[in-house]
Amino acid sequence: MIKKILITGCAGFIGSNLTDKLLKLEYQVVGMDNFNDYYDPKIKENNLKNALTNKNFKLYREDILNFEKLKKIFIKEKFEKIVHLAARAGVRPSISDPQLYYKVNIEGTVNLLKLSVDFKVDKFVFGSSSSVYGNSNKLPFLEDDLCDKIISPYGASKRSAEFFVESFWHSFGLKSQVLRFFTVYGPRGRPDMAPALFTKAILKGETIKQFGDGSSSRDYTYIDDITGGIVKAINKNLNFEILNLGNNKPVALKDFILTMEKITGKRAKIEKLPAQMGDVVITHADITKTGRILGWKPVTKFEDGLQKYIAWINSFSAQ
Repeated sequence: MIKKILITGCAGFIGSNLTDKLLKLEYQVVGMDNFNDYYDPKIKENNLKNALTNKNFKLYREDILNFEKLKKIFIKEKFEKIVHLAARAGVRPSISDPQLYYKVNIEGTVNLLKLSVDFKVDKFVFGSSSSVYGNSNKLPFLEDDLCDKIISPYGASKRSAEFFVESFWHSFGLKSQVLRFFTVYGPRGRPDMAPALFTKAILKGETIKQFGDGSSSRDYTYIDDITGGIVKAINKNLNFEILNLGNNKPVALKDFILTMEKITGKRAKIEKLPAQMGDVVITHADITKTGRILGWKPVTKFEDGLQKYIAWINSFSAQ
């Protein structure tokens, strides 16, 4: 029997790729998204173009802050599993509007957790972030680290939501996995992230804004590896676990730019600017636990993934 899964944030970068993957695996997917204006909603509409032609997909244009509307959807659909990816994204914008991040990322998550318990959902998979590790100097990042170096409201909102997820396991027995994503990139990537900004700039001969001296590093993880890890979490019978989904190979910003130059055959025009508030120095995932529990490991090398992403940007621009 096909299980029915709710994916919140289904029109976003990770959500839309996961939706397509699950539909190919013949899952019954109910998507929810409020199509907010953090970036152009038309991009999100386009992300779901394929899914909307599939008979096993149903879309609700709804906000996770609207508890009563959510309740009606839960009554109607009777979900067996939930992958909660809806969130207010972005580290830097969270500094200027922390109240919004508190409401969406914490209150919205608690709404879904409460309804999951009330309607006896089998499993709750929560998309968290490497931002919860902040500027930890203990490398690589382990799931049982204290996470006491958080430097952005975004990171704080995600860590707070993690606590609520764990508390619903202890209090109500809601089986849950917290997946900490590390700098996801690839087709449909958010337009405000470095891969999109840098790729478009270098292809158009425009200037790249480099914040800091180029030594900051990110554990870039390709989208197919991330969605593969989520599917494994969906299908694994676990109680409560926090798991890192990262590439385990940090790439320095200056090397990121050099790799882009190599792939595109174009030199980058770089404007060097001071490091920005909220930006961490490095992210580096220890994925030993994830490999042991889920049998998961990333398979996409950074240069290969970036090549696929740039090819997608080119094909998307040509449409």
